Amino acid sequence: MGFLLRWLFAFGLVAATYNPTAYNFTSWAMTDGQDQLSITVLVGLVLLVGYIIYLRATLRSIGAFGMILILALVGALLWVAYDFGLLDLQNRTLTVWIGIIALSLVLGIGLSWSIVRRKLSGQADVDDVEE
Repeated sequence: MGFLLRWLFAFGLVAATYNPTAYNFTSWAMTDGQDQLSITVLVGLVLLVGYIIYLRATLRSIGAFGMILILALVGALLWVAYDFGLLDLQNRTLTVWIGIIALSLVLGIGLSWSIVRRKLSGQADVDDVEE
């Protein structure tokens, strides 16, 4: 349940920033951002804090190579699905949603990896501090 919750928050963060619907920060900021500049800046900073938390934890737990490896695995999975005719990449909306899911998976795995590694190996990370 812990990983699912972390992934859902990562999915919400990425999807709130941009998605193919009209309900996202990027579209809103470009259309109404100047009229409501204080709210636009506040929401943008909240999203930035979320990205900093997720990216910092992901880089510390799996590193840049781990992020690339997870994206490569997702890409290979998509390639297999495309080769078997299960996926139509001509649909732009579907492609954007797949990208959002892929990025959120990287962030969710990155945030959860230290916990998974500790449970599997019984060893805590060097950065873990008991208070």
